Amino acid sequence: MGKYRASVRRHLSCFLLAPLFMVLEACGEFILPYINANIINIGAANGDIPYILKNGLYMALIALVMLSTGVLGANFAIRGASRLAADVRRNVFAQIQRFSFGEIDAFSTGSLITRITNDVTQIQNFTQTLLRGMFRSPVMIVGALAMSFAMRPDLAWVILAVVALLAAAIAAILIVASPRYTRMQRQLDLLNGRIGETITAERVVKAFVREVHEKRRFAEVNEALVERSVAALKMMLLVQPASAVAINATTLAVVFFSGRQIMVGGMELGTLTAFITYLSQVLTGLNFLANIVLQGARAAASDRRIGEVLAASPSIDERDAEPGNAVTRGGVEFEGVSFRYFKGSAEQVLSDVNLRIEPGEFVGVIGSTGSGKSTLVSLIPRLYDPDEGRVLVDGVDVRRIPLAKLRGSVAMVLQKNTLFSGTIAENLRWGDENATQEEIERAARVAQADGFVRALPEGYESPVERGGANLSGGQKQRLCIARALLRKPKILILDDSTSALDTATDAALRRALREELPGVTKIIIAQRITSVWDADKIVVLDGGRVVGVGGHEELLQSCPTYAEICDSQRDREEARRG
Repeated sequence: MGKYRASVRRHLSCFLLAPLFMVLEACGEFILPYINANIINIGAANGDIPYILKNGLYMALIALVMLSTGVLGANFAIRGASRLAADVRRNVFAQIQRFSFGEIDAFSTGSLITRITNDVTQIQNFTQTLLRGMFRSPVMIVGALAMSFAMRPDLAWVILAVVALLAAAIAAILIVASPRYTRMQRQLDLLNGRIGETITAERVVKAFVREVHEKRRFAEVNEALVERSVAALKMMLLVQPASAVAINATTLAVVFFSGRQIMVGGMELGTLTAFITYLSQVLTGLNFLANIVLQGARAAASDRRIGEVLAASPSIDERDAEPGNAVTRGGVEFEGVSFRYFKGSAEQVLSDVNLRIEPGEFVGVIGSTGSGKSTLVSLIPRLYDPDEGRVLVDGVDVRRIPLAKLRGSVAMVLQKNTLFSGTIAENLRWGDENATQEEIERAARVAQADGFVRALPEGYESPVERGGANLSGGQKQRLCIARALLRKPKILILDDSTSALDTATDAALRRALREELPGVTKIIIAQRITSVWDADKIVVLDGGRVVGVGGHEELLQSCPTYAEICDSQRDREEARRG
């Protein structure tokens, strides 16, 4: 529970005042039946109206105090639980931001969403219930039992016996219910993952007319969640019937044993009324405690899942970083680099890569799908760390450069072009939030985006829908490149980020990058030979290995893999023209 300690200390007043006010309310619960019994036994029996009115006024005042303390206690409980949940949600989100791609892949996006939303909500609900009942219920139970023994110790033992039986039944229910909650939350992970995947790819679904297929896949996961939920929640439903049976059975037993005594004058009616009320309070308090424990079982499953995220050690850390190290020129070197995504697997994505890129060079990277191109460049800003070997920038191991300095000097445009809802200018300022309008327009000109942006009715203030849905693929790519250029990087990486551009625009972009960014190291991953043929050097990857490095003409003669790629693309181009 250490993960909640700081939040509890921060909002200590709520965590202290909520139980205090609820205990004050509970005290009134077992005082009222006693006064009511006296009204019946003394006031009503003797026709003493002043006595009835006076004690009735006491009961009204106590009820008013109970109402006030109950409302205040509930208010502080809600505030404390909500603030705790907000703190936990913030801590989990901050931890996710520290994750490398490896940790995100391991947890899955759907699971992380469930943990930061539904699991935190379970903690919040349990905390609220706990603050309202963790002291109130025991005080009410102990107080009601004490009053019962004080009034009729011979009948009070009946209550104790029922309490013991009910507690045993609740314990048995908990043993069965607890693991079912864990399975239910895991199934919720799968459901959220499926929803996110389908909504993100909604255009693909519609393009291939796969709505029926996706509905069927969703129905399968949804039905599985229903089954898991029913299996877990039906155990909770057993608590209410068990409590009801206990209350009714005990009430019947008390009425049966005390009925004759009332008839012969051995027990007063008011005492029986108070005793039955105390009986109800004891079992109601026990039922509330059982509800706390049952919610606790569900919250415990969520707590474990939240703990897994908070306890995860990001594989990318800065323990070897030296504050004085920084990227100054942009030279990159790979020394015997090997990498695998699944650490227990024998299959390597990259194998013994040795490569040197000089500062300011224009480097093209090409290879077949799955050859390791994206993985190779992802090692430069430490989105992943190599399993073997070293990646150096300006002669320094990237693990010895503070992440903020390293990633602040490396601008990477990923394969998936992500834009956010807002304006075009707001999206570009992700590269530099303090960028002037002049700097924004210059970056857009270099990225070949200025022309189409100015053609829009509102120019750079034109709205961008979620994910850039109102822009074409080529427009999104150019805006993402412009955003990266605003970082003023020492190393610019374009990971297949010009695939949607026509040949003329692609050539204009490469020419602008050469002319406007002469001192920046430019690494371009491309599928088309024409996108890299004029690079200072071309790196050819095949099966995770570097099989060729050189210029276009040189590689045509010395690298069969490169020649094969050129031939296949030339054949496709000729077939298209024919």
